Amino acid sequence: MIYTPEHEAWMESIRRFVAEEIDPHVEAWEAAEAFPSRALFRKAGALGLFGITKPTAFGGAGLDFSWSVAAGEALGTMQAQGVGMALSVQSDMATPALAEFGSDQLRRDFLAPAIAGEHVVAIGVSEAGAGSDVASIRTRARRDGEDYVITGGKMWITNGMEADWVCLLANTSDGAPHRNKSLIVLPLRESPGGRDVKGVTRQKIRKFGMWCSDTAQLFLDEVRVPVRQRIGEEGQGFAYQMKQFQEERLNAAARRLAMGQLIAHVADYLRQRPAFGKPLLDNQYIQFRLAELKTEIEALRALTYRATELYVAGQDVTELASMAKLKAGRLSREVADWCMQFMGGQGYAWESWVSRAYRDYRLGSIGGGADEVMLQVIARRMGLEKR
Repeated sequence: MIYTPEHEAWMESIRRFVAEEIDPHVEAWEAAEAFPSRALFRKAGALGLFGITKPTAFGGAGLDFSWSVAAGEALGTMQAQGVGMALSVQSDMATPALAEFGSDQLRRDFLAPAIAGEHVVAIGVSEAGAGSDVASIRTRARRDGEDYVITGGKMWITNGMEADWVCLLANTSDGAPHRNKSLIVLPLRESPGGRDVKGVTRQKIRKFGMWCSDTAQLFLDEVRVPVRQRIGEEGQGFAYQMKQFQEERLNAAARRLAMGQLIAHVADYLRQRPAFGKPLLDNQYIQFRLAELKTEIEALRALTYRATELYVAGQDVTELASMAKLKAGRLSREVADWCMQFMGGQGYAWESWVSRAYRDYRLGSIGGGADEVMLQVIARRMGLEKR
């Protein structure tokens, strides 16, 4: 995949958005463990970040997924990865299935405002007892006339404290685990930014990293939602969610392609930091290690671009997307760890960019499917599982 000049211009506009609207506020948002999502999402919506691949009839740009990967790569330059994750949830995790399979009415009511940044949106899949094992979720949507009555809970919900609605995966029948689930647009508030609907309770989760991104546990007690707010066919939710995962995982990999800037930041510091009569960067071991890390980033780039190119061509890239996500998670941990090691005490300081990256990047091997699940998916695609 080769970016066109138009892609490059798009990426530059996003990097400018990050530099002007996000990075100057990082320290304050990290300290507050939150950022002003409603104000920032409206600006992101105006820039077009939420509608890249979405239908033009509902305010989207109707572009192919390469433009989403370009956006993810540009968003990865920010110094607080929690904001990038929050934006990506709205663009590439909570809305793809709605855009592809939702009714026109559902897309007018919920997709269009999400694209504009007027709604804050979340994806509700993981539960306290079912994270990467999606088939084992227990949240249930019981049919009662023209409504579903939903009982259960969701865990690790990015944007969960602020979200106006959640794209919820729930069991809608007692059938086989892969055919008894549906995706439902579940409003959490009576109106955007308003009071929570009856039966919804939220609890904030404090995390090791991604501090400025709010994460919540949702409790759902007999919450009613019209059946017409189901996305697509009943019982197809698992399949729809697996398709959404391809975009989520490619986006996650794309946001790690900017890790080279962290290496450059550390190199600049080491160039100025004397030790034993010469700059630390003159140490050949450090030079070679940073060179190896940069090489690995370029290998991740090639894998991510290839998977994207095939996905745009209409192919199933579950295996390649899982590989890219696995590589991105592991490599980002390695990059952050070596950068901290070479910066020493300055890197270990809480306020440093390197220590924040160390905390933020760690989620990459856990969220959106743990490394072990990615390996399981890859092994299955290789035909290695016992049948």
